Amino acid sequence: MATPQADIMTAPVAEEAVEAPEAAKPEPVAAAPAPVRTVDLTITLEDSALTQGGWVRGTVPAGTQSAMIGDTPVTFDEDGNFFAAFDRDAPSSLLLTAEHEIGRSLVQPLAIAPRAWDIERVNVAKGTGGGGEAWWAKREPEWLAIKEARERETGAQGWRQEFIWPVTGRISGRFGRQRIYRGEPGSYHSGIDIAPGDGTPFVAPADGVVVLARTGFSLEGGIIILDHGAGLNSAFIHLSQLSVSEGETVRQGQKLGNVGASGRATGPHLHWSLVWKDNRLDPLLFLPPMP
Repeated sequence: MATPQADIMTAPVAEEAVEAPEAAKPEPVAAAPAPVRTVDLTITLEDSALTQGGWVRGTVPAGTQSAMIGDTPVTFDEDGNFFAAFDRDAPSSLLLTAEHEIGRSLVQPLAIAPRAWDIERVNVAKGTGGGGEAWWAKREPEWLAIKEARERETGAQGWRQEFIWPVTGRISGRFGRQRIYRGEPGSYHSGIDIAPGDGTPFVAPADGVVVLARTGFSLEGGIIILDHGAGLNSAFIHLSQLSVSEGETVRQGQKLGNVGASGRATGPHLHWSLVWKDNRLDPLLFLPPMP
């Protein structure tokens, strides 16, 4: 009997291992360049009277740390808005400069137009003025009160406004008029004189805070000084009556007092002077034509 052939067990053949393909690696992406910061370094002049006794309103760019016009510091608000002005004897050119936080100095040249002032030459010696020690003993505290009032900062916002006439009437004295006494200059007229008639009420030409309101001053008589902010203030003198008190906030068009002839005056009129940080300004350059 034939022996049956043993079943042959065939060992499984191991399949060749196939290596999984390596996952594709993304190409490195270059970092995006940092956005370039655009800095506006422009000083903008928005409104102005670029002449002796005139003024300018404008804006310095965000990031400005300080500003000057000539040698005088210029203040500006959180939006960069500023007011500056030019003395009666300002030079023909001034530089408006600003220091920016990025370390740049910004410069805006200003051409200041000269004016032909009313100059009268007289062949007499210049008077000494004043009245001796007794007179000065009374005058000195008045002078100091005026000086301190003009230096006060109240935060008033009238400097932003278009000014109005405090009163209308004949212009009896113009800003800048001056006498020369045998070659020696006298003081020039520091404001304008308006003669509407004795006792006529007058109003605030712009918003402000009353920083001085007194009567009986040697030269000025009744006087009111109104701070308009940003270093700009108005003084009204020779008043017959005062209608406001020191520290009072007033609005444009509000009554301040009445025209008179108190102090050293030859007749009833309103003397109105404007000052910006010791610079004497011409009120007519702030006003529309008289109605």
